[in-house]
Amino acid sequence: METFNHKLNTYIESWMGPRDQRVRGMLLLDNYPTTFALTVMYLLIVWMGPKYMKHRQPYSCRALLVFYNLGLTLLSFYMFYELVTAVWYGGYNFYCQNTHSAPEVDNKVINVLWWYYFSKLIEFMDTFFFILRKNNHQITFLHIYHHASMLNIWWFVMNSIPCGHSFFGASLNSFVHVVMYSYYGLSAIPAIRPYLWWKKYITQLQLIQFFLTVSHTVLAVIWPCGFPIGWLYFQISYMFTLIILFLNFYIQVSYISILSSSAPAMN
Repeated sequence: METFNHKLNTYIESWMGPRDQRVRGMLLLDNYPTTFALTVMYLLIVWMGPKYMKHRQPYSCRALLVFYNLGLTLLSFYMFYELVTAVWYGGYNFYCQNTHSAPEVDNKVINVLWWYYFSKLIEFMDTFFFILRKNNHQITFLHIYHHASMLNIWWFVMNSIPCGHSFFGASLNSFVHVVMYSYYGLSAIPAIRPYLWWKKYITQLQLIQFFLTVSHTVLAVIWPCGFPIGWLYFQISYMFTLIILFLNFYIQVSYISILSSSAPAMN
């Protein structure tokens, strides 16, 4: 296994360039196969879970859902706050910031972004709760693609560009997750559910996030600062896949909502 990891790491470095030594020793980051294996396990559970639950009663999971979602709300708020304050007081250049500035600032950003990477593993639980509650209609291609790809992408991000311009998308996404997971957590409490007014804005907020991330990435292409250009193009391409998928989801939900509101009342 050690020989395999060494060969794989050598191949990855030949493809991506030297790995950032500042993340050496951080949990899950030294070798890619662990992250890949966790993703394969996730996909197997997505495939086998609904089959296992087919003839079983759905689980409520209410207490767990409140704990899980509010826990992710707090983690997301922590990441958003720490990233914004670090880059603001650390003097990061908004238009383009390379991966080497003041060591104390970069190290703080790296540590927070490791939590961001790890949170993508925690978020696999979103799907597992859908399976346990038999909400299989929510396990869409968009849902699986987003969850499976983010963990793997951020392994490579953390090994190549663990600070600098990488902060922006993670900051925005953490803010969106504060809004999203707070809704999911509170909606698990029936008495509170009728007062949650921001559900219909969550997908709109996600789409705004993607457009802002693309715009911020384009700035670094126009005014380069030494941040790897290949990563900027990849970021733009990946964001466009999310824009297309989320926009399609938003249009479908809006269309269903219009049909429901225009349908005649049943006696």
